Amino acid sequence: MSGADFLALLPLILIAATSIVVMLAIAVARNHTLIAGLTVVGLTGAFVSVWLVAPVAPRQVTPLLVIDRYALFYTALLAAAAIAVAALSHAYLHGRGIPAEELYLLLLLATLGCVVLVASSHFVSFFLGLEILSVSLYAMIAYLREWERPLEAGIKYLILAAASAAFLLFGMALIYADTGTMDFARIADIAAGRANLPLLLPGTALLVTGVGFKLALVPFHLWTPDVYEGAPAPVTAFVATASKGAMFALLVRYFYRSGSQHPGIAAVFSIIALASMFAGNLLALLQANVKRILAYSSIAHLGYLLVAFLAGGPLGLEAISFYLVAYFITTLGAFGVVAALSDRGRDADDLEDYRGLFWRRPGTAVVFTAMLLSLAGIPLTAGFIGKFYVVAAGASGAKWALVLSLVVASAIGLYYYLRIVVMMYRRPPEGAAVRALAPASGFVLAMLTALLLWFGVYPTPLLNVIRAAVTMPQ
Repeated sequence: MSGADFLALLPLILIAATSIVVMLAIAVARNHTLIAGLTVVGLTGAFVSVWLVAPVAPRQVTPLLVIDRYALFYTALLAAAAIAVAALSHAYLHGRGIPAEELYLLLLLATLGCVVLVASSHFVSFFLGLEILSVSLYAMIAYLREWERPLEAGIKYLILAAASAAFLLFGMALIYADTGTMDFARIADIAAGRANLPLLLPGTALLVTGVGFKLALVPFHLWTPDVYEGAPAPVTAFVATASKGAMFALLVRYFYRSGSQHPGIAAVFSIIALASMFAGNLLALLQANVKRILAYSSIAHLGYLLVAFLAGGPLGLEAISFYLVAYFITTLGAFGVVAALSDRGRDADDLEDYRGLFWRRPGTAVVFTAMLLSLAGIPLTAGFIGKFYVVAAGASGAKWALVLSLVVASAIGLYYYLRIVVMMYRRPPEGAAVRALAPASGFVLAMLTALLLWFGVYPTPLLNVIRAAVTMPQ
């Protein structure tokens, strides 16, 4: 490997090096604030290094990884999300009386797995990145081991993630048996040049099944509400944003040139998109738990993203990228509020926990309201611009049935978002406790709200970055 190759891998090297530094620091002396600080510094370094790497991109580093502008854009997005999760975790875990430092080590490893995924150009790096991410998430989800629900959620995620990995491996094996290669670009070229590939379609179908589990798309979504409810709130934020965003970025890289153009696979994705949009929103109507509501909401939002994915073309790619940025901001903000309101005994995930929140903590209530309205796609928020772009991409690709379904499903979803908002502005119960907001949580929530409104009112700078950085992935 040359010096340019090492420079191209700088974000991954910094995240991996930070995990080693954090591990050694934990071995020397336990200090929650120090470990959280080291984690944030390392992730910030990885975020900033994206601009240092940009001049050498695109660059193929071994057959496994391609460092192009597409990978760098999502690397920056993932690092920023991990920084927010680390800050929220410090406030969430402080004073719980449990060893908190290992969570940051797991967070760094999970982020490393996500970055490997978005830079993958080969089935080997795809699977390695996925397993680095998944194994870290098993422990992160069950981290509060003295509670019953996190352990249950961790076991459920372990079993279903293992099942999805089996589907993925079997699909990769069939595709390799048919094409003789595990390189994404070579698979696309062989599929375009040869008609007699009987195992390619069933192998791709198994890949779709495995990816569907990771993205929690219908009908592979059953783990989502239980894991979201059981995991610690900051971990749920990471699962809902970084892990799904990395997998969707990989999905786009793999399918944009080959798989999504097959009529059978496109039809399967269309059915999954329709089912996810309607099932996610309709099932959320039945919930009285905020984390479960947000879990079903995430299923619907991934269905919306599939509309832009199926539309294809440069506009579809821009819509996916902008929507993921908006989704990251709003979901991190929503779960950040849940984490900020949680206490040592339980997460603040019941609707009654939010009764009268505006009268007790008006700032927090306004932040949560903004996040929920953005998820609903209300104007002046980033979520509205993201949804508008998805609709525009769907219309440009003549996906009229999917666009109409998106509009109807979004109207259904507005009800359960407003249900939470109305609860926050009711009169609080007498004697309701008011806990002070931790400075780290307050800063993260303020920054997320500022970005939410900025991208909702003036999205041009972000759109320019997306157009410049996110070209058609190869």
